Amino acid sequence: MNNHLPSNNDASLTTWPCPAKLNLSLKIVGQRDNGYHNLQSVFQLLDYGDKLNIEVTRNGQINFTCSAPELSGTDNLVIRAAKKLREFAINQLDNQSGKQFAEKNWGAFIHLDKVLPVGGGVGGGSSNCATTLVALNQLWQLELPLKTLADIGLSLGADVPIFVMGNSAFVEGIGEILTPFELPKTWYLVVQPGCHISTAKIFSNPLLTRNSKAITIRDLNALELPFQGTNCMQDIVCDDYPEVRKALEWLKQFNSYARMTGSGSCLFAPFDNEQEMRKIASRCEWPCFEASGVNISPLHAGM
Repeated sequence: MNNHLPSNNDASLTTWPCPAKLNLSLKIVGQRDNGYHNLQSVFQLLDYGDKLNIEVTRNGQINFTCSAPELSGTDNLVIRAAKKLREFAINQLDNQSGKQFAEKNWGAFIHLDKVLPVGGGVGGGSSNCATTLVALNQLWQLELPLKTLADIGLSLGADVPIFVMGNSAFVEGIGEILTPFELPKTWYLVVQPGCHISTAKIFSNPLLTRNSKAITIRDLNALELPFQGTNCMQDIVCDDYPEVRKALEWLKQFNSYARMTGSGSCLFAPFDNEQEMRKIASRCEWPCFEASGVNISPLHAGM
């Protein structure tokens, strides 16, 4: 992959993008016996996100630091993903390959440069996790297919597979059924109201609609995405979190298609005019970022 950039002039360090995502639409179409919800969503990947700096080591250790100290704990998804991949390489590959991997004693020093909001619904943690899997798969010379990495990632989070596979997509199930979906060139203003939303609280709300009618790819093609779309959680979040409602009402003054992404606090508005987006961004009283939608993840663009 030619998008790995040396850091600090040290060729052993490589930089890997962790792109954000938006849910252009989100609905729940059922609930499984184990409590998980069956979703349908259109995931739009963005050209903006966190970055991982990785240095391969030969001490068998996974070391991790983060620009956000509160995320530097041992339970971070980056550490969990790296350790899970290392365990898979040793125990699940054929015996000879596992033996060779163990003999090399691969490890890694990983630093996360965090810019995406935690709990914002833009996929930061899942993207960090996926990039860890994809990057170490190459750096450790494992040559595992993306589907295998996506299966490993699914055990760490429902949104991880889409970042592993690297395409904007129509997503079904709990996040494991992906159909790549081409979306038009669009700019997005993403607003961060500054509150942390409890996903568990939203999913347990009795007013949450859990039996929406399922749609098909043909139905999606009839929509004018990204300018049409709904989020089944938006009304509930706005009722429980006044700051989200306030920011959404402000954003809708300038773009009636503004809505919430995922189950987090971030809101977005799509624009087909970059200048108009930047003009509105300059008037925003909340933290925000500007991004362009992409159909191929920046992580995969050079593959």
